[in-house]
Amino acid sequence: MPEGDNTQIELPLPFPELSGDMPLLPARMVNEYQYCPRLAYLEWVQGEWEESSDTVEGRYAHRRVDRPSGDLPPHPDPDSEERLHARSITLSSNKLGLIAKIDLIEGVGTVVTPVDYKKGKRPHVARGAYDPERVQLCIQGMLLEEHGYECNEGLIYYVESKERVRVQFDAELRTMTKNAIDGLRLIASGGRVPDPLEDSPKCTRCSLVGICLPDEVRFLRRQDTAPRPLAVAREEALPLYVQAHNAKVVKKGETLEIYVDDEKVQSARLIEVSQLVLMGNIYVTTPTLHELMSREIPISWHSYGGWFVGHTVGTGHKNVEIRTAQYKASFDAAKCLCLAKGLVVAKIQNCRTLLRRNWKPESRPEHLLEGFQEDIRRAQRARDLQELLGAEGQAAARYFANFAAMLSVDRDDKSLRFDFSARNRRPPTDPVNALLSYAYALLVRAWTVTLTAVGFDAYRGFYHQPRYGRPALALDLMEPFRPLIADSTVIQVINNGEVRPSDFQSVAGSVALKPEGRKRFIAAFERRLSHEITHPIFGYRVSYRRIMELQARLLARHLLGELDEYPNFTTR
Repeated sequence: MPEGDNTQIELPLPFPELSGDMPLLPARMVNEYQYCPRLAYLEWVQGEWEESSDTVEGRYAHRRVDRPSGDLPPHPDPDSEERLHARSITLSSNKLGLIAKIDLIEGVGTVVTPVDYKKGKRPHVARGAYDPERVQLCIQGMLLEEHGYECNEGLIYYVESKERVRVQFDAELRTMTKNAIDGLRLIASGGRVPDPLEDSPKCTRCSLVGICLPDEVRFLRRQDTAPRPLAVAREEALPLYVQAHNAKVVKKGETLEIYVDDEKVQSARLIEVSQLVLMGNIYVTTPTLHELMSREIPISWHSYGGWFVGHTVGTGHKNVEIRTAQYKASFDAAKCLCLAKGLVVAKIQNCRTLLRRNWKPESRPEHLLEGFQEDIRRAQRARDLQELLGAEGQAAARYFANFAAMLSVDRDDKSLRFDFSARNRRPPTDPVNALLSYAYALLVRAWTVTLTAVGFDAYRGFYHQPRYGRPALALDLMEPFRPLIADSTVIQVINNGEVRPSDFQSVAGSVALKPEGRKRFIAAFERRLSHEITHPIFGYRVSYRRIMELQARLLARHLLGELDEYPNFTTR
């Protein structure tokens, strides 16, 4: 080294050969890393995945080449002049720590060329293809070289434009590829998700934008640029409810069919079902269970009266990082108190807002609104969960003592029994309490399914303490949404006449909805979940159903250290 030259010489170090259960890096994941390190981390480390039109089109483009044909000799003969033409060949190397599925291999003897199929048209860029695709192809070449072949170039075939682009495996591309491989290994072992891209056009086309939340995370950190609307697919899939006594659910092809007394009464396409909700004694065939679990469509089990019993899912979410962070926080008393305070304060604020919006008497309840403000201050001053529970109880008593003021009931009509004086349950003794209990059961189910889908353990909470069979985290997260979704639905069905006193039955002092009344209430509840509002923080239009998932993912971002605080949802 010349005197005075402080330049560090970088010495290439070979990757240590894999051993034990260390996973091989898929070439596709290295492609994702080159495109966006955060995307690669979410998919490879946290096991996140979401379909989009691009991923579906990509699978369609590979439908022919994914059928294996031809063979690749395990020990190539350097003197052979035999032509090679092999499809869908998987190669791996412990020495390189890589694995790849090669769409097509062409060549003569030991000189071969990998061909990678891509959907769409050839991009008009300087090198003929984007860097992530070139890196993925270079990995295929490296694996072929590791297996004794000579490989100096590859081809990318664009299905839509039917064009081939030649990619030379020069020193520059090989260095870029090795850097991408090392970068992915580094972030995978680091245990911390990379920062999101900033105002990147890549995000709007990414299938994981609703999981990654790049704009939302950056906005909550700095609050300088308003987030772009979430670029997620329309929520076409909805829950399918079955409550007919002794009904049977059967899978037929791509549909679910509902039978009562061996007569088909309803059917729904699987692609349109987000979850199967069963009320009472319902029989589900084993093939149906297998299909739903393979598609990660949860099955929610309820008693005939609506109590949430549990849910059935497939193998579950692979994101163990979220659950690890959740368990760690749940044993931290200060952390639990902080999160619980935020949830309770948000609940009281939303109760206050609902009363203010739906107050029927002519006089404005200023004293009542100020009372809620005092409840909020008391909750914020709470030194432990018991004090917080007392503040919440006082606010709840104030809220339900005035709940009847939000109901449009003809007091002179004695046939109408939507009178409400206090909250009672187990069992509810009047129609309003019966509706509230039923709405809360539906909301618990909705939150349990949402949290499980995001990767949380719904049974380990921060405010509600663990108890056998109780989804404590679902009860935590639903607190701010009780007035906004459950109570609002109850008020709506009463005031609009969607549910009538004749829809109830009283047995041994317990009041419950009849089947027809339940159908109408469930329809109103799902309609409320699909109702779109302007998000109070991010400013874009979004449904309550989507807001619940968004809140769950923001909680994950907070517990994983990306956000200093968990932003509770409140409306004005």
